[in-house]
Amino acid sequence: MARFTLPRDLYHGKGALEALKTLKGKKAIVVVGGGSMKRFGFLDKVVAYLQEAGMEVKLFEGVEPDPSVDTVMKGAAAMTEFGPDWIVSIGGGSPIDAAKAMWAFYEYPETTFEDLCIPFNFPTLRTKAKFCAIPSTSGTATEVTAFSVITDYKKGVKYPLADFNITPDVAIVDPALAETMPKKLTAHTGMDAMTHAVEAYVSTMNCDYTDPLALHAIKMISEYLVASYNGDMDARAKMHNAQCLAGMAFSNALLGIVHSMAHKTGAAYSGGHIVHGCANAMYLPKVIKFNAAEPEAAKRYAEIAKFLHLEGTTDAELTDALIAHIKNMNAQLDIPTCIKDYEGGIIDEAEFMEKLPTVAELAVGDACTGSNPRTINPEQMAKLLKCCFYDEEVDF
Repeated sequence: MARFTLPRDLYHGKGALEALKTLKGKKAIVVVGGGSMKRFGFLDKVVAYLQEAGMEVKLFEGVEPDPSVDTVMKGAAAMTEFGPDWIVSIGGGSPIDAAKAMWAFYEYPETTFEDLCIPFNFPTLRTKAKFCAIPSTSGTATEVTAFSVITDYKKGVKYPLADFNITPDVAIVDPALAETMPKKLTAHTGMDAMTHAVEAYVSTMNCDYTDPLALHAIKMISEYLVASYNGDMDARAKMHNAQCLAGMAFSNALLGIVHSMAHKTGAAYSGGHIVHGCANAMYLPKVIKFNAAEPEAAKRYAEIAKFLHLEGTTDAELTDALIAHIKNMNAQLDIPTCIKDYEGGIIDEAEFMEKLPTVAELAVGDACTGSNPRTINPEQMAKLLKCCFYDEEVDF
């Protein structure tokens, strides 16, 4: 038996934000990030619509990129004090992910973060509040997923939280919010979505319900991401839908080691943070090559390539065509080919090599590794990470 879970309601298209008027409740807390939603007037609209629905509204502002355990605990305390029956989060993946974790601690103050880090170990939610997610970026799809990523900066580790309990009740996918994304964010979130869809399609948990969503998302992202990056707002609206479809796929089919590697390298180095979507984009071609040594995975990658009308006759040729396709997209999006070149070389080579055994072991133990189509051990992971650092060929 398998499970397929999505939000109860998904409102999409321009003007979808007005759906907030239909929510029924007494109090709503709005969790938001660093200020772009306020600057562009969307936060004021959210508050006005919720008030029109008859609710008292409180703001929790300032959730940082890659939200921390500390921010989650502060938000949960604010919720406990206010007592909302709706948690509404607007912005990129960070405030929505943070709000999901806050939700658990609000409803169960006695739970621990260590408890929540065990996949599919959340207590039953909705005893106090329901959740509405409104994305402003076209990548994480956290508005439709059972996942949240929280960073422990003291340990330098990203924790992917996973449980169907944290799939939002309501998702509002309004492309007007995505129009505000800067170019680099458009590129990184778009390739995050591409990685979601590709990994979902080849995951060991793929099924008839997730495959069509993953394939259509891959096709849309291939067609619209570069145009969206270059400022085409019609393409950007298409990307907002595409990333949501990718999210529906991976929330139910799960992911693979591209995400395992991105989670464990993102906050590991003193030189700076490797942005999640950019990490995925750099690692995806290498991981496809590694996974394709498994015949069933090669077959699945070849099916993606055929769906995109890429050239090739054998599974190996089609897989190589898919790798070339993704590399070409990265080049058009100004994404570097390897960690060594990331942001002009901010990740120190000596530090990378020193931490490699630990990072590799952590990546193998990541929650996303279990559904990868090819098994991997720490020694292989270390070799694969080295390939991603130096842009070396994967031949093992």
